[in-house]
Amino acid sequence: MKRTFLKTVAVALAALATGSAFAADITGAGATFPFPMYAKWAEAYKKETGVGLNYQSIGSSGGIRQIRAKTVAFGASDAPLSGAELDKDGMVQFPAIIGGTVPVVNLDGFKPGELRVTGPVLAEMYLGKITKWNDAKLAALNPGKSLPDQNITIVHRADGSGTTFNWTDYLTSVSKEWADTVGKGAAVKWPAPSSVGGKGNEGVAANVTRVKGAIGYVEYAYVKKNHMTFLQLQNADGKYVSPDDKTFASAAASADWFSVPGMGISMVNAKGADSWPVSTASFILMYKDPADKAQSAEVLKFFDWAFKNGKTMASELDYVPLPDSLTAEIRSKVWSQIKK
Repeated sequence: MKRTFLKTVAVALAALATGSAFAADITGAGATFPFPMYAKWAEAYKKETGVGLNYQSIGSSGGIRQIRAKTVAFGASDAPLSGAELDKDGMVQFPAIIGGTVPVVNLDGFKPGELRVTGPVLAEMYLGKITKWNDAKLAALNPGKSLPDQNITIVHRADGSGTTFNWTDYLTSVSKEWADTVGKGAAVKWPAPSSVGGKGNEGVAANVTRVKGAIGYVEYAYVKKNHMTFLQLQNADGKYVSPDDKTFASAAASADWFSVPGMGISMVNAKGADSWPVSTASFILMYKDPADKAQSAEVLKFFDWAFKNGKTMASELDYVPLPDSLTAEIRSKVWSQIKK
């Protein structure tokens, strides 16, 4: 069962990419974080409009490369480009969906959310300073729990990844040592000797499921559909919370989207008693003056439809749809810059 959901999603999206190749069919590439959501939207959109989506789930860095190479009509990245990069490339950027990155583990005898961890302790695990599950610091956070004398294997993304950017952005915000020695980025040098890489959220989920004692980080849809064991995290208000659409929405509630160029804000360690501390948006990249204006127009039609009709589908996968007030601003302030 461990790969059933991933195979189902892959088959669903592949089906949309095959069949009649109408000129209006949409091409995109990038983040694996929103892939389950885009697949579900695409299936419904295909049924309603006849327009298909060929989306390559290759990671955020790959999506940025593809849109810069102009081989797709849109790129998708969870690591937003800076205003300076957008200006240089002649692109716009806007959020499409909100979700959360979640620590997942392979430990026998524990239910999802039964074990707790703080940001600083999590950083020490990823730094390779905490190497056993029965370490005193983990035991202190989980009184009454019989933690195993088992080695910790760190699982991370092997490809350039917006999920990694989000994860390392969080670790940077809660650990000065992490900030000083590793930092944040779509790809970093992982310091723990036990580190193992996996390609995409799919690869990390598969490795955690395979390796006893492993801990990794994946988007919540992969946790939910693969019945993975997650850790509760302590948030900025000192509360232990579990990941779901409500805690992601709480983190996004105070977001000031237009406070930075390109809307590329960080939501990690957001204030709020109910906020999940590793929440993020996934972004879409498009050219202001696209080479294929018909393709570009179809992309906007797709996301316009998704913003209006895809909210329930998003909630079913525990993503958070953007509020109508924000999508209205995206149409007027961002999409208006794209030549038709």
